[in-house]
Amino acid sequence: MKHGKWPLLATFLLPPLALYAYFVISPYAQTFVISTTDWHGLSRNYNVVGLDNFKRLWNDEHIWNALLHNLWLLLLLPVVTILLGLFLATMLNVGGRSGRITGVWGASVYKLIYFAPQMLSVAVIGVLWTEVYNPRSGLLNAGLRAIGLDGLAQIWLGDPDVALAAVIAVMVWSNVGFYVVLFGAAMQSVPKDIYEAAALDGASRFATMFKITVPLLWDTIQVAWVYLAIIAMDSFALVQIMTRGGPSFSTDVIGERVYDVSFGDSQFGYGSAIGVVMFFLTLTITIVALRLTRRERIELS
Repeated sequence: MKHGKWPLLATFLLPPLALYAYFVISPYAQTFVISTTDWHGLSRNYNVVGLDNFKRLWNDEHIWNALLHNLWLLLLLPVVTILLGLFLATMLNVGGRSGRITGVWGASVYKLIYFAPQMLSVAVIGVLWTEVYNPRSGLLNAGLRAIGLDGLAQIWLGDPDVALAAVIAVMVWSNVGFYVVLFGAAMQSVPKDIYEAAALDGASRFATMFKITVPLLWDTIQVAWVYLAIIAMDSFALVQIMTRGGPSFSTDVIGERVYDVSFGDSQFGYGSAIGVVMFFLTLTITIVALRLTRRERIELS
């Protein structure tokens, strides 16, 4: 059996590794090559232009505009989603009435409701919320008018001042349920004695959350932060479905730039250069997020 270990490992590992290399690593490598050309995507003829595409990026105002919107997503999406997820998970798992350290009644039903958006595809979410934001027949404006807040009703996805905020709100709505369940599962491993001791000492729920729950769940929060940072950088699908980067490029993101330049303008070389920059930005942000959120692990005995 000892001598047969390596053939067995090779049998099970080499085929999936070969498939991964062909379908994942190979396209990445081809993108790096294409980014140094002026290929238009349809013909076999192209010229090698070296770093000209990357120099062009530096002076492209649309790229800087898209990067700014990705930065807003990077700042707001993880913070709002994690804070809201922690709050809801705390209320569901240790937010019982009268100071009892128990979950609220019907917590499993609430978790199912919060998690429901995860069962929908991005396409369905985009179409659904486009209709909700519809200025004439949308549920949001109809609800505001029904309660006498007509002045707050507006063209949500057609106003450059609020379109990006509307898209961010949908991204938070579609992701927070997953982290409610994730944080809730992590809280189940925290001994109830800790919460009971804090309650006996007179600690408020706010203090309990930030001085007990957050430190003990820090590893889970770190993972959530990295995933949400990647989602913030890769927000193309929802933006494309809901706004296509408009109005007036007010919701444009890097992924939308890659799509418009490559498939709209048939500049696959330049689009690949944008993709390469996006790849390194996402990689850098992930590494920085892991380092900034690193801290000593708290062990429970």
